[in-house]
Amino acid sequence: MATPRADDWSWFPALALGVSFLKCILINAYHSTDFEVHRNWLAITHSLPVSKWYHENTSEWTLDYPPLFAWFEYSLSHVAQHFDKEMLVVQNLIYTSPATILFQRLSVIVTDIVFIYAVKECCRSVREEKGSKDLLGHPFFILAALLLWNFGLLIVDHIHFQYNGFLFGILLLSVARHLQGQLPQVLSRLFPFKRGLCHAYWAPNVWALYNMVDKALSVLGVRLKLLDVAKLPKASMTGGLVQEFQHSILPSVSPSITLICTLLSIMPAVLSIWCRPRGARGFLRCLVVCALGSFMFGWHVHEKAILMAILPFSILAVESREDAGIFLMLTTTGHYSLFPLLFTAAELPIKVLLMLLFTLYSFTSLKKLFRGSLLNPLETTYLLGLVAVEILCEVVYPLSPWQHTLPFVPLLVTSVYCSLGVSYSFIRLYVSLLRQHGTDKHKQL
Repeated sequence: MATPRADDWSWFPALALGVSFLKCILINAYHSTDFEVHRNWLAITHSLPVSKWYHENTSEWTLDYPPLFAWFEYSLSHVAQHFDKEMLVVQNLIYTSPATILFQRLSVIVTDIVFIYAVKECCRSVREEKGSKDLLGHPFFILAALLLWNFGLLIVDHIHFQYNGFLFGILLLSVARHLQGQLPQVLSRLFPFKRGLCHAYWAPNVWALYNMVDKALSVLGVRLKLLDVAKLPKASMTGGLVQEFQHSILPSVSPSITLICTLLSIMPAVLSIWCRPRGARGFLRCLVVCALGSFMFGWHVHEKAILMAILPFSILAVESREDAGIFLMLTTTGHYSLFPLLFTAAELPIKVLLMLLFTLYSFTSLKKLFRGSLLNPLETTYLLGLVAVEILCEVVYPLSPWQHTLPFVPLLVTSVYCSLGVSYSFIRLYVSLLRQHGTDKHKQL
């Protein structure tokens, strides 16, 4: 009978099944106190609400693993109830019925499927040396044996009792994908540096204002005959395309510059909360500032990212009069900046009606909560300007002769106008955070 070749992988299932059979033989072997630890965690996650998981202390083996692992135990508990429901009672300390032992041992063996798959992918990633070798001397086989039959993992997981196999499986699978050269492609999609500084529709941030200033300076320079239009870079940033472009007058912005600007924008907030911790609400305020900082200065930011600041900021808005005013500015401006996402005529009444209802509720409810107006006249005038922008973009401009020659103008107007409101909100929120820092410092003195 011909010896199996290493590259046909027919030997791999046999190797994996062999070690799995050994694990089954060890089901009734000695187990450590970790067995009771994990049984107790099954009981806690199955019997108690999530809010009590990290408070329960009937057993000395309290739940002290991260939440993701707690949810893993929660998932296992729904299978465990079909073996022995008594193991899921929190008060049943040191409970080791045969069904409990069988389930917990099998749960480790079954979840090792992740580890087995990762081992196979690691073997595929090994560089194969030239020259023919028999199966037992092939790098594929040797690596599979070293990993699948690892002595340390066998005794720790399948005698002592833990769930390291599937966790190491995730780690090894990550390593395998890196060895297979997939990481650069993933990074190229996660960090789309080739897509340009701004999206096709500029998010209302600092770079929208920067682009507008550059465009205005180039037009003004050409009109005053200070610039030669033939020597200016092609104005692709207003063409509605996702691509890299060069600014005409101002220095072009690179990804590294946006990274530096983002870090500089969030560092004062981070240092403030680090030096003067103010509990969960202080952390929440810092979180909102950092989310807005990333939105204001990030590379190729989408307009939808404004929600990362608006949603958590809602919590602060109902607790502080000053925050409520900033919230109304940010949420009204930020929500209106999302209008270009729905650009067909059929959705126009829907988006206008929904925003009006939400905005009216926001203003009336917060005004009632804090018993008074939350915006000054200038802020109110700015927000009313959004109505003028909407009429211009949806009614006036489509009837103008520039609709076909300069179709990007409504998007530009929306982005730039909203950028002013978002920038103002960011500055006010930052001032509020730093003022609290200064107040705390003054009190200590």
